[in-house]
Amino acid sequence: MTSQDVTGKKKADLKVVILGAANVGKTTLIHRYAKGVFSEHPNTLGASFTLKQWKNRNVAIWDTAGEERFQGLSNFYCRQAGAAILAYDVTERKSFEELKTRFTQLLAAAEPNRLAVVVGTKHDLVEEKGKAVEREEAVLLAKQLNPNISDYIPIFETSSLNGLGVTEVFETIFEKCLRFDAIATHLVNSTIDLSAQKKAGSNNSKNNCAC
Repeated sequence: MTSQDVTGKKKADLKVVILGAANVGKTTLIHRYAKGVFSEHPNTLGASFTLKQWKNRNVAIWDTAGEERFQGLSNFYCRQAGAAILAYDVTERKSFEELKTRFTQLLAAAEPNRLAVVVGTKHDLVEEKGKAVEREEAVLLAKQLNPNISDYIPIFETSSLNGLGVTEVFETIFEKCLRFDAIATHLVNSTIDLSAQKKAGSNNSKNNCAC
């Protein structure tokens, strides 16, 4: 059951935002984890969120638009994020370069100790199209984005089609950010008012949408 505060508003114990260029499969990745099935989706306009219950905690997973015209909106949705997924297509070099030039800068709006997880998508297409980004390059980026982490490297190569690595991405984030045996390093300290953020996002989407 969704936790609520005394005013009846929904609240989340952790906010996760997913960033990356259009068409890298961000929405499909979330859907594969949440629903356990593969399905293709049109490009996200603005942002949308999925509220996921993990053990006795609520996690808000925010899916953001990858098109450059929504850059400001993506920055808005990074606020209060305790973790960020930076997604790129392993068969598309440009999508990885865009992580470094467009999306890593958005992490400045997240929590100071946020976790940044680098995720390669569409691994099932490597045999057909070839691999454009070597794992070692993603490892280096993950290390640069998480200078305070030494016991593991938050990088995954995934396939939403066959499920490769998808569960591991989210379970790792939840395990690292929502520890039960100690105070969570990345846990958002204040209540995240999902209702307010969704309303604000809807208004911003209308202002930024070209349609």
